[in-house]
Amino acid sequence: MELPTHVRQSNQSHSARVIGISTLIGVVAGLFCVLYRLMLTEAEELCFALYAWVGNNRLYMPVLFVALALTGYLIGRLVEQYPLISGSGIPQVKATIMGHIRGTWLSTLLAKLVGGTVAVLSGLSLGREGPSIQLGACVGQGISRRFATSKTERRIYIASGASAGLAAAFNAPLSGVMFALEEIFKYFSPMILLSTMVAAISADFISKVFFGITNVFSFEITQSIPIAYYWLFLILGCILGCSGVVYNLCLVKAQKVYKSMKNIPLRIRMIIPFVCAGVLGLTFPVVLCGGHSIIEELNVTTSITFLVVALVVKFFFSMVSFGSGAPGGIFFPLLVLGATIGAIFAKIVIPMTALDETLFYNFVIIAMAGYFTAIVRAPLTGIVLLVEMTGSLSQLLPLILVSAVAYVVAEELGNKPVYESLLESLLESRGIHSDPVDKTKILVETIVQYGSVMEGKAVRELDLPSCSLIVSIKRGDYDFTPNGSIVIQAGDYLTVLTSVSNELAVRDSLAGLTSERKG
Repeated sequence: MELPTHVRQSNQSHSARVIGISTLIGVVAGLFCVLYRLMLTEAEELCFALYAWVGNNRLYMPVLFVALALTGYLIGRLVEQYPLISGSGIPQVKATIMGHIRGTWLSTLLAKLVGGTVAVLSGLSLGREGPSIQLGACVGQGISRRFATSKTERRIYIASGASAGLAAAFNAPLSGVMFALEEIFKYFSPMILLSTMVAAISADFISKVFFGITNVFSFEITQSIPIAYYWLFLILGCILGCSGVVYNLCLVKAQKVYKSMKNIPLRIRMIIPFVCAGVLGLTFPVVLCGGHSIIEELNVTTSITFLVVALVVKFFFSMVSFGSGAPGGIFFPLLVLGATIGAIFAKIVIPMTALDETLFYNFVIIAMAGYFTAIVRAPLTGIVLLVEMTGSLSQLLPLILVSAVAYVVAEELGNKPVYESLLESLLESRGIHSDPVDKTKILVETIVQYGSVMEGKAVRELDLPSCSLIVSIKRGDYDFTPNGSIVIQAGDYLTVLTSVSNELAVRDSLAGLTSERKG
C-alpha cells in the first residue's frame, strides 16, 4: 500500500522539524551542562583547597563549621522553596514525562545550578550527572512549550533534553540515547530515537568544544583478561549484584530516616550532611564530592586496607548526602564505589591466580558497569557508558558478562531499580498514587515483536484495553489508518490513543501483547 505523495512529504517535513527542534534542545542543554560542569570543577577544587587550609590553620575550624551549618540551612530553604531540585532530579524528570507532576522549568533549572554547585563546594558526596539530566530536561520542557504540537511530542522533547544532559556530562552521546530509551521510556519509536539521538549528539559536540575529546577516565588498558579466567566474572557479577541491592536498600532507608524527622524542618535537617562533610574534609578528604580523588588513588600499589576504608566511608557518606535531599546525583559516586569494589576484587584475585598486575584496571572498569547495572537496572546504558568513558572496546565481552550476572542477581533478590524506588518515594511524598494529574488524551507508541500475541491477528481480534484505540500503523516506510481487517505483522509500529490517566495501564497491557511469548 503506497501512501499519496503529499502524505510522504508531510512525514519528511515532520522529521526535518523534529531534527531542528532536537538540535536546538541539544545545543542549549549542552551550554547549560557545560556551565554546570565548569562551576562544579571550580567548586571541587576550591573545596579541597579550603579544607586543606583549615586543616593547617585549626583556629578557623569553628568558623568553618558555622559556615557549613549556615550553608546547609540556606540549601534547605532553597529545596523547600523549589522541591523539584531535591536529589538527582531523574525521578522528577520521569514523573514530569509521565504526567504526574508539573513544574516551572526555568526556576528549577536556575535553582538546581546554584544548589548543586554549593553542595559540591561544601564537599557533599554527590555527582553532576543526575542534575545535568534534569537541567537538560528543563531545557527540553521550556523549548517544547514553544514548539511542540502535542503532549506526546512535548514529552519526547523533555526526554531528549535529558539525553542531551547525560551526553554533555560524560561526553557520552550514545549513553544519553540509551538512558532515555532504557530508563525513561523503556521502549523506542522512530521519533523517540531520532529526537534523543540528535539532541545527544548536539550536546556532546558543545561539550567537546569546551572540554576536548579526552575520555572521562584515563585508565591504561594494555591487554585483556584471558578467557580461561572468565569464571572470575561470574563471582564478580554476583558480588556486584548483591552489593547493588544493599546500596538500593540503604539509599531508600536513608531517605526514610530523614523523612522520619518530620517534626524538624528540612532547613535544619539539611545541616547534617554539611557538618559531616566538614568532619570528613578535615580527617579523610578523599571521599568528598563526586569521588575523583578516589579514582586517582586506584592503582595496583594501593593498599587493600585503604580501599576498604574508602569504600565504607564513601558509601555511608553518600547515603547521608543523598538521603538528605540535597541537590546532586548518585551517578558518579556509585561508579566510584563500583570501581573501588573492582579494585579490591583485583587486589585479591590477581595474586591468587597469578594474573598480570596490568589487568588491575580491567577489573575496575568491569566492576563499574556491573555495579551500575545492579543499582539502576539499565545494563545497556551501563555497558555503553563505560565504553564511552574509557574509550576502550576491548572489554566489551567482560562488561556484558558481568553486567548480565549482576542484573540477574539483583532481579532474583527481588529488589527494585533505584530510580523506580525514588520515583515511588517522590510521588508518595507529593500525595500522588496512581492517577496522573492530567486527564487529557495521549498517543502511546509500541513495536510488535516476532512471536508476540499480536502477530498474525486482525485488529478486530485484538484484546485491547477498552480505554484505547489503534489510530495508526507504521509498516516500513508507510503509515496507514487501520481497519478491523488489517492483520498485524511483526515489526509494525502501533500508535494507540488513550487518556493520560490510563497511560500506564495501557502501556502494561500493550507490553504483554507485543512482546515475544516466553516458552
